[in-house]
Amino acid sequence: MLDSTRNDLLLGVVGTGLMGRGIAQIAAQGGVRVLLHDARPEAAAEAREAIAQTLATLAGKGRISADDAAAATARLGIADSLDALADCHVVVEAIVERLDAKRELFARLEGIVGDACVLATNTSSLSVTAIAAGCRVPGRVGGFHFFSPVPLMKIVEVIDGAMTEAWVGDALTALARRMGHQPVRAQDTPGFIVNHAGRAFGTEALRILGEGIAGVADIDRILREAAGFRMGPFELLDLTGLDVSHPVMESIYDQYYQEPRYRPSPITRQRLAAGLLGRKSGRGFYVYRDGKAEVPAEDAPPPRTDTPVWLSRRNAAAAERVAALLSKLGAPLETGARPSADALCLVLPLGEDATAAALAEGLDPARTLALDPLTLDGRRTLMRTPLTRRDLAEAARGLLAADGTPVTVINDSPGFVAQRVLATIVNIGCDIAQQRIATPEDIDRAVTLGLGYPKGPLALGDALGAATVLAILDAMHAIYRDPRYRPSPWLVRRARLNVSLLTPED
Repeated sequence: MLDSTRNDLLLGVVGTGLMGRGIAQIAAQGGVRVLLHDARPEAAAEAREAIAQTLATLAGKGRISADDAAAATARLGIADSLDALADCHVVVEAIVERLDAKRELFARLEGIVGDACVLATNTSSLSVTAIAAGCRVPGRVGGFHFFSPVPLMKIVEVIDGAMTEAWVGDALTALARRMGHQPVRAQDTPGFIVNHAGRAFGTEALRILGEGIAGVADIDRILREAAGFRMGPFELLDLTGLDVSHPVMESIYDQYYQEPRYRPSPITRQRLAAGLLGRKSGRGFYVYRDGKAEVPAEDAPPPRTDTPVWLSRRNAAAAERVAALLSKLGAPLETGARPSADALCLVLPLGEDATAAALAEGLDPARTLALDPLTLDGRRTLMRTPLTRRDLAEAARGLLAADGTPVTVINDSPGFVAQRVLATIVNIGCDIAQQRIATPEDIDRAVTLGLGYPKGPLALGDALGAATVLAILDAMHAIYRDPRYRPSPWLVRRARLNVSLLTPED
């Protein structure tokens, strides 16, 4: 069993590209001696020089001391051949993402290092079990998945393959902490935690786009300003590049045997074929000039408080909040059981579309709009039925924007934009917990650190209310009849028990 805190710990890093350099840097800063090796001659020396320059820059900016920079640099050595890694206690591979290449490398290393040496793979998409299956001692192989840029992304997924010995995962977990990173422990499944949990954000946004519910810029604005994400899904896809993002979508979908929750969109396949990769190609979902996206302008409607509003009380808790908002905005609010002939009818559905909500109360679809009750701050979303009068939609937009809060009007959709994206994020997070891939705490930690979401999926579900998320998914499932929206048993049980989604099971 490896003691990852030992002073003489020797770490080999094979593959000295961006990921390998980052791993070597944080290991050296954590007091670990590192040997760098690369199949290309001179690459390891170039990597050592680049890391030394990075450390010197950090010292020059006062991020670390000059002494610490010098000490970390002194811990970096060069291995001219794989044989030079013979005394390593751990070897991390960060080579090309190909199963055959990784298995061949580990087979060669097994003839060089001792049987107690841990062999760790930085794979992001391959099966750790499949890599280990080609080894003589498969139990000493574990996943050690870092994120780029490694020094800034303070998370590493420690992956237990089907044959990984428990002590190997424990040793890698301790080593990650020594290197200044937050380890999260996961079972060997497609996408591990972060790439698995991230399936909902982009694929659901693509489905919304594909159904003609809202345009690219409006979807991004809603999820950024109303739901609290740092970037909209299409901004993120453009930043990552479809040449990277689309294959991951297809890979996880296929590895889960076409699980509907992970179904990709034909939109990205078509745009990838056209070379519309994103920022790197100058055009993706946005056009880029001098590195800046050209975003369609959004007009601000004139304030309107001249149209009487009848508010549905079917969603009682939401109606109380919206009534208070409408009064603050100066809306002439009707209080009768039924709307007058001139009233704008406002409904507050969870998971339903505006048409279903209007018909459920016997309202005139031509005079009905739906307001998302979950996102009343930052940006508000109105949804029209296919028959909603344009003048009433504009009146509603002017009213709800009267306090300066932007308002987006979208076409009819079960779950608006924010509701359906947030609900699918929570649902996939719940299913990761249900499959025992990771603990609830590690799921949320991985998502917040690895994806930068405002909350982890389970904490997000708690903030929305498990019963609310379940109601959204049930309504969407009833309308679409698509198993994509079937609720996870983890969510269903905790909603019924009225307990936190972070509540573990023994």
